[in-house]
Parts: sequence; structure tokens; C-alpha cells
Amino acid sequence: MEEALLPLAMTSDPRPFNQQLPEPPDPRCVLEPQDNPELAPALVCALCCCFGIIYCCFGYRCFKAVMFLSGLLSGALVIFLLCHKERVLETQLSLEVSAGIALGIGLLCGLVTMLVRSVGLFLTGLLLGLTLGAGALLGTEPIYQPPSAWVPAGGLVGLALLGALLTLRWPRPFTVLGTALLGAAVLVACADYFLEGLALGSRLGQRLQALPALPPLCWYSWVLLGTWPALGALGALAQWKLMDEEHGGHANGELVPWYRSS
Repeated sequence: MEEALLPLAMTSDPRPFNQQLPEPPDPRCVLEPQDNPELAPALVCALCCCFGIIYCCFGYRCFKAVMFLSGLLSGALVIFLLCHKERVLETQLSLEVSAGIALGIGLLCGLVTMLVRSVGLFLTGLLLGLTLGAGALLGTEPIYQPPSAWVPAGGLVGLALLGALLTLRWPRPFTVLGTALLGAAVLVACADYFLEGLALGSRLGQRLQALPALPPLCWYSWVLLGTWPALGALGALAQWKLMDEEHGGHANGELVPWYRSS
């Protein structure tokens, strides 16, 4: 007896009918590190990695150096963006002039944060709040979409001010926590550049703008994001260990005399 022929079914799937083949991987999530990264950004990232390690593991021990770097980089970045993006005295400044002005003002800001204890602590708390806010904004992407760009901006400002006030009130623990988390964030950002071309940084900018219908992050982006609190915790533990060895295990909640301003 001849076998009955089953009717053919037309589908949009180019694979053979009823053939159980695995789904092809998403081409966006194929991890392909940069083959030939540009020299200047690669050198900047390598230098930032060194700074990140110093912040993460020796932020409290090298307080004055860390405060100088924080003031220098923060001041220079803000002034460079203002000079390069905005017209100053009805004149559009060139890249070189903007960089020179930013470097000069950044050096002044670095000296102020290094020499004035309260300013350095306030800046450390601001950076701690901004770092926590940025991590929370990226980590809550699957479950929360801000309705307006004012929501993430207000959250970052609020966390920054809260971190600054807490650091001024309890200097030692929040200095350790702030430098460890900031250093870990710098290390993760450098790894993000080499692995996926600053995809996490781009996504942070999109979240700050409250753009709707964003594609989901790839698995290795979540791995990088998850390493940030782990590295921060390890850095904080390393700093506490160094402090215990230096002071014989005595902790009194006050900043040590070697970086108190006169």
C-alpha cells in the first residue's frame, strides 16, 4: 500500500520544513574585539587603566594624588566641553585652544582639590554618587524605562549631592568606597572600549536621554557590568587591609594626618 503524501506547508523560514535547527546567533552579540584599535585612544585607555588601579587599590593611601587627578580630569573635561561645543566671546574656539584652556583650568582645580581637604572630599562624594547612579541606570534597563530625560538627570544629581554630604560627614569609609568604585568603573570602561567599542558608554548616554525601544544589551555587556561591583568590593577590601597594616589594626573613623590640610 502506497504511503499517503503529506501536504507541503509554505513558511517564511528559509530552513527546511520541520527541521529542528538551532536559531542563528544574533550578529550584534558576536564578541569580536577590535583588531587594530587607534593608537591614541588605546594609549589613553592604557593610561586610564593605570589610574583605575591606583584609585581602586590605593585611593585612600594616595589621597592627595587621587584628589589632584580627580580635580584635574573633572575640571579639564567640563571646561573642554564648554569651550569646544559653545561659542566663547562670539568665537568658535579650535580644538587646540580649547584643550589648552581646559588643561590650565584643570590644573588649577586639581591643586584646589589637593590642598583644600573639604573640597577634595566633596568631589570624591560627587563622583561616588555619579558612579552609583550610572551603574543603577544601566542595571535597571530591563525593568525600568524613564518617562523623561529629567528623571535620570535628577536622580544622578540627587545621588551626587547625597554622596558628597555623606563623604563630608564620614570621610574615611566613603573615601575608600568612592575611590574603589570609581577605579573599578574606569577599569570596566577601558575593557568595554577594547571589547565592544564603548557599547556600555553609548548605552548610558541613550538611557540619560530616555530613548525608547532600545535593543537589549548583549551577554558580555552584562558580564562587564557585573564585574564593576565585584572589582569595587575587592578594591575596598584591599584599601582596608592596607590601612589595618599601616595603623596596626586601629580604626578611629577620622582621616589620617598625612593628608589633612593645614
